[in-house]
Amino acid sequence: MPFTYHVLDVFTGRRFGGNPLAVVLDADSLDTGRMQAIAREFNLSETTFVLKPQNPAHTARVRIFTPAAELPFAGHPTVGTGALLAELRAPGPTAPGDALIVLEEEIGIVRVGVRLRPGVPTHAEFDAPKLPADAGALPPADRLAAALGLIPAEIGFENHRPTKYTAGMPFAFVPVASLDAIANARVASVHWDAALKGQGLSGAFLYCRQAVHTTSSFHARVFAPDFGIAEDPATGSAAAAFAGVVHRFDALPDGVHRRTIEQGYEMGRPSDIFLTMEVGHGKLTGVRIGGQAVRVAEGRIEA
Repeated sequence: MPFTYHVLDVFTGRRFGGNPLAVVLDADSLDTGRMQAIAREFNLSETTFVLKPQNPAHTARVRIFTPAAELPFAGHPTVGTGALLAELRAPGPTAPGDALIVLEEEIGIVRVGVRLRPGVPTHAEFDAPKLPADAGALPPADRLAAALGLIPAEIGFENHRPTKYTAGMPFAFVPVASLDAIANARVASVHWDAALKGQGLSGAFLYCRQAVHTTSSFHARVFAPDFGIAEDPATGSAAAAFAGVVHRFDALPDGVHRRTIEQGYEMGRPSDIFLTMEVGHGKLTGVRIGGQAVRVAEGRIEA
């Protein structure tokens, strides 16, 4: 049976940048095993499957798969799927407007605000389904450095030190001293398995204050070999949890704070993730993740 699919580049306004995403529509007849097989066939960081919502007031139910496993939540699939569904529901390709797309994901309800403007890449932004929370301790810096092909002196900058946070998906957050050092990082498999495997992590988010563009607040790389992703070009679920790291170490005052995270540059897939943090009475009260998405391909896959 054939199923219609679309491929989008997410967290970018240009084709062949950002993080590619496959979206399979009307996938209600597919079982979990078939979905996983299709995700392996696309072999992208994630593939989403759009199903009828359980609550008719919502837009769709969405299941998210990497080539190796199903995820309860992920950022670039949420942005890309929300943008696509808003475009497909628009009255015409040149019709401006705003849309609210309500997705039922395994983690819960995720609301995606979408901005459609003629001649401009679609912009989508979602509220993080969970606020960031400390998820426990990480191994010492020397073990993390070995796992990432770095030396211990390259781990940390200013008051930032390695932490573990989750906003639905737990990540190891590893501050790196410089742009040069982060460019040299890699997964050293034996040391990775010894330091990070088996801790329930979705991956390691490396970041530094130095950036390629002056408009960016942080430069990042994400490795997720345990999910079949050697390196991810843009990771919205990690960016949502990273809000907890920023608030913790940068001591954000009350108010609204916006940061741009650049990622994927070492892969030739430059991406821009827009992070918005709301702080009240000294606590993080809201996190939003946004970015652009552009359609690249569409077709039908036999399943």
